Amino acid sequence: MRALCVTATVAIVLAASVAATAAQQAAKADPCITCHRRQSPGIYEQWKGSKHAAADIGCIDCHQADPADADAFSHHGATIATLVTPKDCGGCHEQEAKEVGQSYHATAGKILDSQDAYLAHVAGGAPVAIQGCESCHGTKVIIDPASLDKLSKKSWPNSGIGRINPDGSLGSCTACHTRHAFSTAQARQPEACSKCHLGPDHPQKEIYEESKHGNAFFTNVAKMNLDSDSWVAGVDYSAAPTCATCHMGATRTQASTHDVGERIAWTLRPPISEYKPDHERKRANMENVCSACHEKTFVDGHFYQFDATVRLYNQKFAEPATQIMTMIRKKGLLEHKAAFSNPIEWTYWELWHHEGRRARHGAAMMGPDYTWWHGFYEVAQHFYFKFLPEARAYNDPDVNAYIDQLLTKNPMHDWLDKDTAQLKQEIRSGEMQKIYDGMFKNE
Repeated sequence: MRALCVTATVAIVLAASVAATAAQQAAKADPCITCHRRQSPGIYEQWKGSKHAAADIGCIDCHQADPADADAFSHHGATIATLVTPKDCGGCHEQEAKEVGQSYHATAGKILDSQDAYLAHVAGGAPVAIQGCESCHGTKVIIDPASLDKLSKKSWPNSGIGRINPDGSLGSCTACHTRHAFSTAQARQPEACSKCHLGPDHPQKEIYEESKHGNAFFTNVAKMNLDSDSWVAGVDYSAAPTCATCHMGATRTQASTHDVGERIAWTLRPPISEYKPDHERKRANMENVCSACHEKTFVDGHFYQFDATVRLYNQKFAEPATQIMTMIRKKGLLEHKAAFSNPIEWTYWELWHHEGRRARHGAAMMGPDYTWWHGFYEVAQHFYFKFLPEARAYNDPDVNAYIDQLLTKNPMHDWLDKDTAQLKQEIRSGEMQKIYDGMFKNE
């Protein structure tokens, strides 16, 4: 046993020595490294332990720029750019850059024209929109000729996933593969996604942590083989899936991808959930990942329940709430002109954008607390006792008639005026559950 430990120790020392030698050789060939080793040792140390260093890839290989580039500047005799964009990374990582460029991540910078950004600007202000929205989604990088590196301090630093770069490319590889180590192992861990995918409107990080998947990961990190070049679910590791496993990772029959939308059948972002184009193929892609660890009936059962929950959210709450808001807006009933200047707009927004998303994402990722207590519980409470009363307060006959019809004729909503004992009996007998049979479909 002692001999094995000694052998392993020698192997580790030799590997470290080889990496250090490669870094030293690269430093001799690249004067940038010699200087940065003194001026910014943290950057140097990150790079020194990276696969880039082991492959003799130095600063200039990534930062070299054409003098005609909008963000190019002269730096100690070299023409460089501070920004390293997906276009630059694509020189070596061509397939990955192509997949990122066609993904939803690459379009995240379009938040600049969204309701989210509008609300941050009008209710908050530019500084919080920059740090609270653009930090995750990305921003349009502004060129400032007076700046040392040609980048405006209003838009740099920024590593948002959908950053709009001066060279026309979209995205930032360092959003996941943080500089200057660019570690694949780090990007495979759930924490890599948690800067952005958390909080009241899309708490994927928190949902994952409460799920059995998250529990299995955090108690078996050492078994995840995160540093392996080959990382095939069910082959190279089997203790747990991470975000990267389900949305990007390879299986025995499916290649890895940097297009994070290739395995998502529903879009749960809008007020009313919608199937994505080609959703059957995308669902099959996700089921293929699940099948690395689960047998078919388990996988089929999960998606059968999940799809029914999404339809429940749509039909019981999202569609009627959206219809009511549409009527109120078309009739000109809102007191103030600007979007989000009326209380009911905030109530409706939180109903679908916060609570409704939490409910749907909780169901998608097997997080029961987020499906119910942080999700449908709050959707129901605010729909019945905040949103509907606010809508009735306009005292419009058409709006009131719609709500009356909903609460008296729709079996999903007519429970409010029934006797509690009767409702309990309907639950025990299964009659109430039959109301929702149409939500379950074999597709």
